[in-house]
Amino acid sequence: MSSKTESFKSSADKKSSIGGRGIGIVTAFDSQERHHGQLHIYDGEGKGKSQAALGVVLRTIGLGICEKRRTRVLLLRFLKGPGRSYDEDAAIEALQQGFPHLIDQVRTGRAEYFSADQATKFDLQEANRGWDIAKGAIASALYSVVVLDELNPLLDLGLLPVEEVVRTLKARPSGMEVIVTGRAAPNQLIQIADLHSEMRAHRRPEKNQEEQSLFNGLSGIEIYTGEGKGKSTSALGKALQAIGRGISQDKSHRVLILQWLKGGSGYTEDAAIAALRESYPHLVDHLRSGRDAIVWRGQQQPIDYVEAERAWEIARAAITSGLYKTVILDELNPSVDLELLPVEPIVQTLLRKPFETEVIITGRCKNPPAYFDLASVHSEMVCHKHYAEQGIDLKRGVDY
Repeated sequence: MSSKTESFKSSADKKSSIGGRGIGIVTAFDSQERHHGQLHIYDGEGKGKSQAALGVVLRTIGLGICEKRRTRVLLLRFLKGPGRSYDEDAAIEALQQGFPHLIDQVRTGRAEYFSADQATKFDLQEANRGWDIAKGAIASALYSVVVLDELNPLLDLGLLPVEEVVRTLKARPSGMEVIVTGRAAPNQLIQIADLHSEMRAHRRPEKNQEEQSLFNGLSGIEIYTGEGKGKSTSALGKALQAIGRGISQDKSHRVLILQWLKGGSGYTEDAAIAALRESYPHLVDHLRSGRDAIVWRGQQQPIDYVEAERAWEIARAAITSGLYKTVILDELNPSVDLELLPVEPIVQTLLRKPFETEVIITGRCKNPPAYFDLASVHSEMVCHKHYAEQGIDLKRGVDY
């Protein structure tokens, strides 16, 4: 095992040792920069795939701003033709308005769902049109990131040859990040991927009529958990959606991003949040809490409780006020798992939240707290493959 892999696994063990010493969040202060662009695959039945891709796009733009270099992005959306709206439309509008001249978007296909035996000549033409654009964009080396949204189901439908796609992606320019999303990623593609994260859907429990009525009133609570990549980037995708909805509806749609266990600097989301606040300073508020250190189970310090409670009081007031349409509670789950916060006040606050307020909760945890049952969406990110296992350098502020 390489020293780089050992370094990553050591950090990952520190983050995920929920049943052992504890759980914590590790900064990327000492990590090495990587220069080789990675191939990411986000698949699975759960929500968050396209959101995570948009979060990575935002992060890339933010890193470009921090490093004073231009970063161009292509969003190529298969199977998402005109005539139907999609969750990420508003997020893409926010990206295009906030970062003009950096985002190119192409949509292909038709709006209706169809199976392989329902595919038409038009579907095949649209698939090839989109893939021709993708090949040209990859060969041109003009883009820092190419997002191939819903490429996986397109391949599953048999509308493109998997072998050609694999050849093209293997030959991509060094430094170009490619993100592939959608259910049913083919094995040949997974084999060449540097990162493979599955979004696994957790179905809502069956309830009686009275409970179901209450449960239906809690739409807008989403939880992203698990060991895999994509939790915080999915939350950032939701922030973009919120801002985009405000733009399209010509009204304010304010976002609050609260982060626990993330004192100091060097975290995955830093550049993305900085980019959001630069483009939308009156719409995005951000607060971090915690020490610049790992918090271990059984070794909590008084300041950890104080910091966690401080952030929660702000979160509670923000949620109940209705001032923010989207409130992101990043790493709330491990804070609860570490017993830095009690569960019941969180449950009561979520029960009383305004109907139009979205609450997005992220982070790993061993024992799902009671508020998980209130969520209308619960996606678990399962990591099947990570490029650190191949001895590739981790990138500061991006990988952990």
